[in-house]
Amino acid sequence: MNTSQDRRDSSDSVAPDESPSVMRRSRVHEGSSFPLGATWDGLGVNFALFSAHATRVELCLFDDTGEHELERIELPEYTDEVWHGYLPDARPGQLYGYRVHGPYAPEQGHRFNHHKLLLDPYAKQIVGEIKWDEALFGYTIGHADADLSFDERDSAPFMPRCRVVDPAFTWGRSQGVQRPWDRTVVYETHVRGYTMRHPSVPEALRGTFAGLMVNDVVEYIRSLGVSSVELLPIHAFVDDQRLQELGLHNYWGYNTLGFFAPHSPYLFGDNINEFKEMVARFHAADLEVILDVVYNHTAEGNELGPTLSLKGIDNASYYRLMPEEPRYYIDDTGTGNTLNLSHQRVLQMVTDSLRYWATEMRVDGFRFDLATILGREPHGFDEGGGFLDSCRQDPVLGQVKLIAEPWDCGPGGYQVGGFPPGWAEWNDQFRDTVRAFWRGDEGQLPTLATRLMGSADFFNRRGRRPFASVNFVTAHDGYTLFDLVAYDDKHNEANGENNQDGHSHNLSWNHGEEGPSDDPDIQALRLRQIRNLIATTLFSQGTPMLLAGDELLRTQQGNNNAYCQDNEISWLDWNLDGDGHAMIEYVRRVNALRLRYPILRRGRFLSGDYNEEMGLKEVTWLAPDGNEMDVGRWEDPEARTLGLLLDGRAQPSGIRKAGADDTLLLILNAHHDAVAFQLPEAPSGSGWRCRLDTSQTLKDTSSPRAFGEEYAMEGRSLALLELVQQADDSV
Repeated sequence: MNTSQDRRDSSDSVAPDESPSVMRRSRVHEGSSFPLGATWDGLGVNFALFSAHATRVELCLFDDTGEHELERIELPEYTDEVWHGYLPDARPGQLYGYRVHGPYAPEQGHRFNHHKLLLDPYAKQIVGEIKWDEALFGYTIGHADADLSFDERDSAPFMPRCRVVDPAFTWGRSQGVQRPWDRTVVYETHVRGYTMRHPSVPEALRGTFAGLMVNDVVEYIRSLGVSSVELLPIHAFVDDQRLQELGLHNYWGYNTLGFFAPHSPYLFGDNINEFKEMVARFHAADLEVILDVVYNHTAEGNELGPTLSLKGIDNASYYRLMPEEPRYYIDDTGTGNTLNLSHQRVLQMVTDSLRYWATEMRVDGFRFDLATILGREPHGFDEGGGFLDSCRQDPVLGQVKLIAEPWDCGPGGYQVGGFPPGWAEWNDQFRDTVRAFWRGDEGQLPTLATRLMGSADFFNRRGRRPFASVNFVTAHDGYTLFDLVAYDDKHNEANGENNQDGHSHNLSWNHGEEGPSDDPDIQALRLRQIRNLIATTLFSQGTPMLLAGDELLRTQQGNNNAYCQDNEISWLDWNLDGDGHAMIEYVRRVNALRLRYPILRRGRFLSGDYNEEMGLKEVTWLAPDGNEMDVGRWEDPEARTLGLLLDGRAQPSGIRKAGADDTLLLILNAHHDAVAFQLPEAPSGSGWRCRLDTSQTLKDTSSPRAFGEEYAMEGRSLALLELVQQADDSV
């Protein structure tokens, strides 16, 4: 290389604007190494930045527009690997960034470059957007030595700025919701896509937190019967250069730039209190707010990525690097880099971020993207790893909902059921089994039975409860529910990757015609299958999750990887026809049934064993002839009809005494033809009354059915029946 080490660690920074009208010299005191970030105390601002390997840190102050750098202040103190200083003249609203000096030695894992303006990892607000330019990279693009070269161009004109915030906010009587797990129904949605086409949201507010808290929006969500709104990433994230060049955008937001700052385009009023107002509004409607968070990687990519924050602050500490070649990154995320949560300061940053959102922003829980990475130590995934242990013992984090996406791209990355007690996990086994069953695949009954009962094969250990299984059929990643029954194959051409992206194993079925259909029989069958999938999700033991817009029959035109589609492909269409309105009412009805019958949401795993002391079986699996399933029927690959008898006499706590819940019969028929199902006898009952039948949107449920009577299950349909007590002939 032609550039000397001395030059790489020199202090020849680009000077701030030298106009007398903007130059100033701030008073600076030593300040404190705690807390990290920029902290307003009512008298001044304390700045603290961790870097174990830096040789000098400069704080860059900007004017209110962010265009002019007013001053550079060398942080005067270095305590326990934290650089810090206190500015008594600084106030909330102050824009700032850092320039960090140190060795530029990629072969040793160090990528300091003081020519690059860096964002504070603890910044509570980030204003402006990245303007992609070669100056954002610490090396010279096109240089023969690639990332070993050193770029001296100033990146400040192309970088956003950090802003000091005043945390004051009047919460009034607003309190967190803390909905019990057995009453939790998660509703996964997107801040921008949910309101961009909503008729009740003023155009200026669409796509923002302010738009999401419009009264009609909140009341609609509440009316569905869900309990918890899970928002796709709202932390500050980067719009990828490659996508911008294609005219696309990072719509989902899994490309985090700041773990403490809300994504600035989601702020209508440019004030982070807007997020707090939204949370307070949801809490007033008795709705939880859960954040989808991305602590597994950042937007800085691999060795050829830009230098925006952590890479230039202390690359060797913040990222997992190849042990023998620290020039390169361990990539268990598929995004180029992996955060190093084995480092105590990186672990602190993530847990500080979580506590900030749980306390200062008052959110009720978190869903962790690629959560296996968070449990990785140098030897691999460890359910007793530092991060997972930190969450379990933390007095704040131990009280909020923690939901893991239990897989990543690294070795041993699939960890469904592998997280410790207290965690819930996305259960893709439920998704795939339920999809395969209703598609009519052979041999699904044994696995389906396990999934309906909370997937005890994965989660019934160490005192974990059925809520640990987050049951879903659709999520943001993949088909919508309508597309699942309307497309055999993915149609991702709009993503610009020749339809090569996205999963190809979708277990979908178009029911006879690819895409939209005018055939009334196909339309009716698709709608019935959607009703089947929704009911199966909500009537299974565990924590159900619904994808926002499925109740509106939303389509993405067969795109199963719409991460880059910030347009009508992803936005919810609120212009509904009769089928859309009917499906909304159906979701409300099924949610109400789940809430009405506690036996559908038990707090412990149910057993199919006969309890001699109580003289009952909590769970009985039935064949269409009304008799109990035997080995031959379970092993019959052609069997596609199953009955589930849930005995309400079982005590929900597991204590051996009689309970008093309703007894239910759930019948699932994935056969293409009608099946006559003989209704079984049940103690203390006189017959069965239908509460839901997906073959008919409006079914007369007033007439009880006698024991032994044949109930006509239409092809591909689901029914829920309630035992009529001997002394109860009412509806």
